[in-house]
Amino acid sequence: MKLLFLLASPVMAATFYVNVGGLGGQEDYETRFKSNIEELDKLTKAAPDAKVFSVSGAQATKVRLKEIFAQVAHEAKPDDTVVVTLIGHGTFDGFDYKFNLPGPDMAAKDLALWMLPIAAKRQVVVNTTSASGGSLAALRQEGRVVITATKSGTEKLSTVFPRYWLEALRDPQADADKNETITALEAYRYAESKTTKYYETNKRLATEHPLLADTASAAGFRIPDTTKGEAVIAMRTPVLLLGSLQNAAKTPEKQALLRQREALEQQVDNLKLRKAAMPADQYRLELRNLILQLARVQQELDK
Repeated sequence: MKLLFLLASPVMAATFYVNVGGLGGQEDYETRFKSNIEELDKLTKAAPDAKVFSVSGAQATKVRLKEIFAQVAHEAKPDDTVVVTLIGHGTFDGFDYKFNLPGPDMAAKDLALWMLPIAAKRQVVVNTTSASGGSLAALRQEGRVVITATKSGTEKLSTVFPRYWLEALRDPQADADKNETITALEAYRYAESKTTKYYETNKRLATEHPLLADTASAAGFRIPDTTKGEAVIAMRTPVLLLGSLQNAAKTPEKQALLRQREALEQQVDNLKLRKAAMPADQYRLELRNLILQLARVQQELDK
């Protein structure tokens, strides 16, 4: 159990949020991106042990972003988590993806370079812009979750994905397993589903197809299948705590229980991945024991 606690300890470490609203180009987009970042800033600041950097409009320059990432690299420890969210317009010329900013734009390779010295083992990059699929090759790294609103750099129209990504962070329905923790995979599945339904409901040809990748070699999955070992890292990477956990996480006693609960949940995830190779009776017995342990821990958390 000691090893499991060590594996689970990042839950209560610091989470660094870098929320960036890019150049809008038109009044409608400027207002929308600024509003999106303000909402994201509010949501992320409510998280326990959150260190939030939110910039948009004239403040969101390449120079300022480089400074922010240098500060994160200086402060973040291995057990911490870094979540970067880009909201705005992106472009792709067939070779390089760029995020539109006042002054010089930020290329995907710039962001990858700035994140290279960050020690945090849990990293999430959510690129919600047009042409964001063009950034995947530069940003993907072993253990890093990269989410894009489009499947390639050629999907260049404005995206609705950011609307639903923000919705995933405030809607309890996104918490599929009801443990008050929104993981990268849960938020992605929620936003991807809502994006797909948006085009179907409005009888429009879809001009964006979100992707998720969490290994250096993956080209990205549209609908990840965790039973096949896809998006397992994203499944275990929290991006936001909800409700009572935000307060519970502030007490040492509840912190220990949260670490224990995550360790047990990881055991359940691992067990499910091994189900096909196990005798059915053994699987049911082990699953039952883990569920009972989880129930007891949750009962203590609820007190």
